[in-house]
Amino acid sequence: MKKLVHCLIFLLTITSLSAQRYSATLQNYEAYKAFKGKPLSDKFSNIESVKIVYDLKNKKMYYFNSALIEHHYDFVTNYLGYDKEVEIFNRDNYSATEKDRDYLLGNLNHVKGTEKWVFELAASDRMQIPLIENFYNLVLKSSFIGPNLKFYLNNPEKMEWFQQNKFKIPCVKSDYIFNDITYQEVVSGSNIGILKQYKIKDLENVKPNADEIIILDGTPDILPDVKGIIVNELQTPLSHLVLLGKNRKIPIMAYTKAFKDNNIKRLVSKKVELKIEIDTFYIKETTKKINEKTVSKKKQLTIDTTITDLVDLNSIPKKGVNFIGSKAQNMAYLIAISKENSKDIPFKTPEDAHAIPFHFYTQHIQKKSISPLIQELLANPNKDSIGWTNRQLKKIRDAIKKESIDTELIAKLNETFKNAKFKNFRFRSSTNAEDLDDFNGAGLYDSKTGILGDSVKTFEKAIKQVWASVWNEGSYNERELFGIDQQSIAMGVLVHRSFPDEIANGVVITQNIFRKNFPGITVNIQKGENSVVKPEKGEICEQFTAYYLTPEKTTDEDFNVDYTSNSNLNHNEPLLNRKEMIRLNLVSQKIQTQMDRYWKKNRLNPVDIEFKIVGENRDLYIKQVRPFNE
Repeated sequence: MKKLVHCLIFLLTITSLSAQRYSATLQNYEAYKAFKGKPLSDKFSNIESVKIVYDLKNKKMYYFNSALIEHHYDFVTNYLGYDKEVEIFNRDNYSATEKDRDYLLGNLNHVKGTEKWVFELAASDRMQIPLIENFYNLVLKSSFIGPNLKFYLNNPEKMEWFQQNKFKIPCVKSDYIFNDITYQEVVSGSNIGILKQYKIKDLENVKPNADEIIILDGTPDILPDVKGIIVNELQTPLSHLVLLGKNRKIPIMAYTKAFKDNNIKRLVSKKVELKIEIDTFYIKETTKKINEKTVSKKKQLTIDTTITDLVDLNSIPKKGVNFIGSKAQNMAYLIAISKENSKDIPFKTPEDAHAIPFHFYTQHIQKKSISPLIQELLANPNKDSIGWTNRQLKKIRDAIKKESIDTELIAKLNETFKNAKFKNFRFRSSTNAEDLDDFNGAGLYDSKTGILGDSVKTFEKAIKQVWASVWNEGSYNERELFGIDQQSIAMGVLVHRSFPDEIANGVVITQNIFRKNFPGITVNIQKGENSVVKPEKGEICEQFTAYYLTPEKTTDEDFNVDYTSNSNLNHNEPLLNRKEMIRLNLVSQKIQTQMDRYWKKNRLNPVDIEFKIVGENRDLYIKQVRPFNE
């Protein structure tokens, strides 16, 4: 009876707290749970949050129900009598001067499943250290958390103060949160399928069925044709797995406990429904029908083989996509944009950019040692055997690399680059089956380096390796999945100077992907030439969103940066300074705007930009632009 009474009191307490709109204190975790909601930003997948307002004039603390009241502004207008416009509210209450403020605004975040509690300000808040420390101590005194409470350094300014030992309160960087993430939404959505487990090495010889939802012990280089994917390691948000997954439109998640979770173990080999959301996932046994994919008509790609000379990308080729591919054509657009903005918003593009047209690839694969192998594959007598298909693909690649290349092509390259400042050149795939509106082809093909006059890293070897990658397992399977006619694939090659001295490299999406309908760009960047899109196991890149609160305000003071993670290869210190971040933001926005002139189907949509920071002067190079397929 006593237990029953205790449970009733507990439930009545929770119900009472949930009905409340705000409280001056948080006495225990039950009180916190009653008020918790989602953070405004989805930059972390395992955070619950309660918003805080401190009224400076009345010296009162308010923890408010963040599930019912979404914004600080909503709370002060509806409950504290504030009567000014939101623009004035933002201007005054995120300012660096206390006298302009009516309120202190913050968030009390909890890393689910841990004892980690993080006090956070908006990245755009210019609050100075004495006021931050005062606010922190007010939260400390009015909540149950005690010494577990830490202050989160989420922007460059706060990190700089921390490096200068100016704080007298315990501070943490993103690794404090990131190291405890166990779940990450990669591609949201839901699907029905048979739950199966595989090891990455198994996929070399085993082909999962199309009606399966699979669990993997790592990140696959090739995405199988399945209904959903669960991997047990976290992803770089702009990695090739993410981009290909979004293109596939199948639910994908990272869950570090996938092989240990008893509920998941119990469901293996059963038909399940998997639903992936930003901050959680659901998986349960189901009797619902598994939807079968309809086979559509094969998509024919255009190949123009009439162009037989190298194409100089300092001029924009007309309909170049048809004879040099999308990547090379987009490079010509970038070069043109760079020239137009050389004084206004300067950035560089790779020097000596040229394209090898489709003509030379199609000529090469018509040789007697190559063409029959391709025809045998496409006739596909063993279409259900992944082992046979992979062996046949390797035979094709080996044959392409073994045959001698057209001497005329090598002569043209040697003549074109004989007086170039650089001797190392990057040969990059530029097919007619990548960077398309509905098929980005991220990471499917290879890029190689050739050195002018070198006897080992020859131009010929580099070109043939790029050509051969048309028949990589991943590229072939992805085209099959999207119904692209394999007979109509052609490989052009984008050639430009290589970058052996890069300080950092990264990817920009011209959208705040963690907070929809809010301004900004999303940036992933890593030290040196370490990959952002295919990181080595254990590597964490730097990730941030950057934005001006309003398009009209583009002064340096109005620029904001919000970190999600810092590079563990750079001791969790920022890879870019504030000036470089501002320039990257302005350049990215300018490229998106001006690409609207060239792209018909992708106008006004976000773009995916790859960049490098190079040399002693830390020059910004833009090396690629393509549509971002959400």
